[in-house]
Amino acid sequence: MAEATAVKTATPETVAGHRTEKVGVVVSTKMQKTIVVEIEMRKAHPKYKRVMKSNKKFYAHDEQNSARVGDVVRIRESRPLSKLKRWSLEEIIRRSSLSALPDEKPSRAENAIQRTPTQA
Repeated sequence: MAEATAVKTATPETVAGHRTEKVGVVVSTKMQKTIVVEIEMRKAHPKYKRVMKSNKKFYAHDEQNSARVGDVVRIRESRPLSKLKRWSLEEIIRRSSLSALPDEKPSRAENAIQRTPTQA
């Protein structure tokens, strides 16, 4: 008997056991122990056969707060951890070069303190 050999390709979504894994880019780390990962999906249109891109964001649990914005990460499906969090960070595939960017803009309260009127 001839056995069919399966070639495993590098797809952004693979099934390991019953836990789905996805690869995407971190777009936000503003929450504690939570990252937002954006996954780009490509699918051919059923009638016109044009490849269409769609993006979806997933909330993932990051226990050590190790991921940064711009990192390419692998996330794995998990039990519900909160209202929106159903994924956990599996590994960081590639680090971002955006780590040297300055911090966020100051909040409105900080701006109000900095912009004190000058006395004449």
